[in-house]
Amino acid sequence: MITGSRALAKVSGTPGKTRLINHFLMNDSWYLVDLPGYGFAKTSRAESRKTETMIEGYLLRRDNLQLTFLLIDSRHLPQRIDLEFMAWLTRNQIPFIILFTKADKISKAQHTANPSLYLKYLQENLNIDPEFILTSAEKKMGRDEILGVIEEVTRGRDA
Repeated sequence: MITGSRALAKVSGTPGKTRLINHFLMNDSWYLVDLPGYGFAKTSRAESRKTETMIEGYLLRRDNLQLTFLLIDSRHLPQRIDLEFMAWLTRNQIPFIILFTKADKISKAQHTANPSLYLKYLQENLNIDPEFILTSAEKKMGRDEILGVIEEVTRGRDA
């Protein structure tokens, strides 16, 4: 959705299909990196831990990492694993923006209700107020906002 190219990356309807770190060179100047998900993959405990270690290692060792987009399914109430990961990102001072996905699949009332529950928890328990963008790949909702953030971050890097 971000690049406008459906052929750039394969998307599966089943969580946990991405097992590797995929780098996409954008505008010959910066990389968009797709990491495996950490939540609902139907894999063994050992395989899940291996994936977690790979994700954590990547995020902790990238001096050039500017921003992490954390994709959260907006259809669900706050999930413990997502909240724990946001706490981990915060403890490790890794900047992130939450992208609440699949907004086209929920009611307008849920557009604010479910994200508000996440934000309330984060404010009360982690004392953070992260930026978030409501998105829908099908409707291209949030695309301009995401591209604006990317432009701001990459421009700041080049300055």
